[in-house]
Amino acid sequence: MRKKDKIISPILGFFIGIFAFVILKNLGVIIPNSWLLIVIFPFLSLLGMFVVSLLGKKFSTFLQIGRFILVGGLNTFIDLGILNTLIWIFSIASGWWFSVFKSVSFLIATINSYFWNKHWTFERRENSFAGGEFSKFLVMTALGMLINVGIASLIVNVVGVQFGLSEELWATIGAVTATFFAWVWNFLSSKFIVFKN
Repeated sequence: MRKKDKIISPILGFFIGIFAFVILKNLGVIIPNSWLLIVIFPFLSLLGMFVVSLLGKKFSTFLQIGRFILVGGLNTFIDLGILNTLIWIFSIASGWWFSVFKSVSFLIATINSYFWNKHWTFERRENSFAGGEFSKFLVMTALGMLINVGIASLIVNVVGVQFGLSEELWATIGAVTATFFAWVWNFLSSKFIVFKN
């Protein structure tokens, strides 16, 4: 495993742990010693990167997928953390404002995604504007945002709360479901369109 991966993966895990802690607090989920997430996630991230680096020796795409999943994990927790913080601050978990909150949280996570995927996952060193990379990124991000916010808004605002869950938990379930579809889109569009070699 490269030194860079040994340093970056626990850092990303640390931030995942912080956002996981914030999300659990907002949802009212009580886990004894939940602050340990800040210690556990860096370890799990490093362990996962070690496994992926072993697989990456035979198939280089595995290393990119592993990095993309770790960056995607951080992006997901940034997205959900900011979304849950906005829901907590404004006490609104559905309707028009949910879509606005989801858009804001998605855009912040996307900026983070571009930085990490460009410089670490796909290891692109050129100027952001070379070859229309940044333009492609903006177009792919806009489509990813439509997928993400559209699916989340459909689940939260059209399907509505199910199974007697709280609005806050249902909003998070909608966001997580949408994130899965956005991840697939984002990896494929990043690998084959934005950061294509």
